[in-house]
Amino acid sequence: MAEGEWARYWQHERLPGIDLLRAHYVRHTFPRHSHEGYVFGTITRGVEDVGLPGGVVHAGPGMVVMINPEVPHTARAGVTEGWVYSTLYPSSQVVAEIAAETTTIRGTAGFAETDAVDPQAAGLIREVHRAAEEGNALAADSMLRIMVARLLRNHGRSLPAREPLTAGARDAARARAVLEERMADPPALQALAAELGTSPFALLRAFRDRYGMPPHTWLTDARVRRARRLLDVGAAPAEAAAAVGFADQPHLNRHFTRIVGVPPGAYRRGRGVGGPR
Repeated sequence: MAEGEWARYWQHERLPGIDLLRAHYVRHTFPRHSHEGYVFGTITRGVEDVGLPGGVVHAGPGMVVMINPEVPHTARAGVTEGWVYSTLYPSSQVVAEIAAETTTIRGTAGFAETDAVDPQAAGLIREVHRAAEEGNALAADSMLRIMVARLLRNHGRSLPAREPLTAGARDAARARAVLEERMADPPALQALAAELGTSPFALLRAFRDRYGMPPHTWLTDARVRRARRLLDVGAAPAEAAAAVGFADQPHLNRHFTRIVGVPPGAYRRGRGVGGPR
């Protein structure tokens, strides 16, 4: 990390289904990536520029950023001093449970807006972190649920159902399945397109339209996701790197740190797995 930067990414052992990140970034930039669950973040100092499909959100103190599952986004400093923030990553299951209990939203609950000025919700996000760090799982879980219920009430909606797939979207989905299956040794773009009976540029366009990023960017993100799962069950970083197709552990470290915000060793310790081996 650059001088003055720090980050803690972790999970409380009695709060399953939610990850926590508190950090100060200055030069760090998050490449285009997405999450399986939801993202709720608030800035305590500085400005974070969050690149979303609808444009760039300039997030400052008092604002809450809400990102639905699988929405591609980037992040970087919006001012020279960077940004300090607290972020919560609850699973889709956690948010679905809260929505079912506190709203009339049908289907998959999500958020119609990506950001809102809401000092109360921002304060609740910080309080979840504070309570978790103090070991008070009861308070952390309670405030998380109050915060999510508040945001769902004010900004929630049913996420639209998937439309019938076009031919291009079907090719993109098939390409994704191939890349998932052959993650450690993926085909080149031309070979992949030929295997699917399409052209390289048509596949590039279809994949970007479907998933918000080109196949090679999606594959890097998917490799990091799978590496996280391996680290969670005790794999060493070098083992995870080999299993998902990174050239070596430094290759994993570079991409993992860019996407997750901390190196693999710090990630393992923050989730109670232990130090790097």
